[in-house]
Amino acid sequence: MDFRIMGLDAPLFNTLQHMMDASDHEADKSFNAPTRTYVRDAKAMASTPADVKEYPTSYAFIIDMPGLKSGDIKVQVEDDNVLVISGERKRGEEKEGAKYVRMERRIGKFMRKFVLPENANTDTISAVCQDGVLTVTVEKLPPPEPKKPKTIEVSAIFLPLNIFISDIFEVYLEFSMIVA
Repeated sequence: MDFRIMGLDAPLFNTLQHMMDASDHEADKSFNAPTRTYVRDAKAMASTPADVKEYPTSYAFIIDMPGLKSGDIKVQVEDDNVLVISGERKRGEEKEGAKYVRMERRIGKFMRKFVLPENANTDTISAVCQDGVLTVTVEKLPPPEPKKPKTIEVSAIFLPLNIFISDIFEVYLEFSMIVA
């Protein structure tokens, strides 16, 4: 596959193209080289720019999706805190006898992953695609209620009257000996 056709003429993609075109024997030699899946996913993520906004009660992820229908886009939450937006942009049916003189529009799979903050409510995510712009809204969880102090009741111990009087008498005797 020639990346220049898709407008990806950067040196990084040329290097990746060279690595992908290497023979299986070459791939065995370079055991630490990126896999085709890694290269594909990196390219898909690099070609899907996004804006992220924070509002007082929510987060908004805004991604341009020109020419895509809502059925072509998948929005998921992985591992309880990773928002994954993915899909595939396909080329329309070709008329017989037509050939491309120039091909700049990107086609293929796309994907973006966002780690959601701790206060994101993953149960209330909504996604709307309108006029080629996908907006994914993630509501925030309400802040936790401050803990109210717990009141402990202090109880008194009631001693039998005869014990109480004898204790008072002992204290009186000790006090009178000190004073005398």
